[in-house]
Amino acid sequence: MFTILQKEHLNPTVVRMVIYAPLVAVKAQPGQFVILRVDSDGERIPLTVADYDRDAGTVTIIFQTVGATTLALSHLNVGDAISDFVGPLGRATETDGLRRVAVIAGGVGCAIALPVAKKLHENGVVVHCICGFRNADMVILQDEFAASGERLITMTDDGSYGRKGLVTDALRGLIEAGEKYDEVIAIGPLPMMKFVSRLTAEYGIKTVVSMNPIMIDGTGMCGGCRLSVGGETKFACVDGPEFDGHQVDFDEAIQRTRLYQEQEKHAYERTCNLLNKEVQ
Repeated sequence: MFTILQKEHLNPTVVRMVIYAPLVAVKAQPGQFVILRVDSDGERIPLTVADYDRDAGTVTIIFQTVGATTLALSHLNVGDAISDFVGPLGRATETDGLRRVAVIAGGVGCAIALPVAKKLHENGVVVHCICGFRNADMVILQDEFAASGERLITMTDDGSYGRKGLVTDALRGLIEAGEKYDEVIAIGPLPMMKFVSRLTAEYGIKTVVSMNPIMIDGTGMCGGCRLSVGGETKFACVDGPEFDGHQVDFDEAIQRTRLYQEQEKHAYERTCNLLNKEVQ
């Protein structure tokens, strides 16, 4: 069992937890993920490693309550335990040889992008961070991003926090102002990563995206996380989760995320009912 040592709500739907998992913490790297089950009857879901402390033996996860499992997980508290916590899985972010990087993060994707920006910054890379959110209520991790780069630009769709507009607006502005990047790293909703990649293709800037498709076993056996990258089938769990954004078939990936929407809706409703009965 993996004990929850800390729990914090970052906004109304996003939760940060620190989990005691020493065997995972000792090998975890930015860009990797874990697969967990809340209890022995639960489904397996992937969550990116948001932080780790090798000395304390802890791994930090940040998640949004959008489905049945994340809803159940959000109802656990400090002292409770998670049944399974397997990792680290996937390939770590490649940072060698980089000098100037723009890290683009959208919504809860900020939890994935932060350890990447932090590692780059610690390695002496000039890091410009651009974070995008729907509105001020959704904003998270601003102090952490400010400490992990030379520049932070925050965008909101409605202008209620930071600048009004999209992350692509901010990125285009920086590029047209003369900023030169060895690489752009984009992490967030699929449409956001798609349009960031389309923008950087105009300027010939290498772009890496982090893909989080449907995933079950996390070891390349089930094939559930397959993607089309450069016309070839890749598996996010073992070949990724990071890929060349200019090669990813985003339209196919977006379509596949919609395959089980009805089942996910029913599972979420069942979990809500069960949790409400427990409260009563």
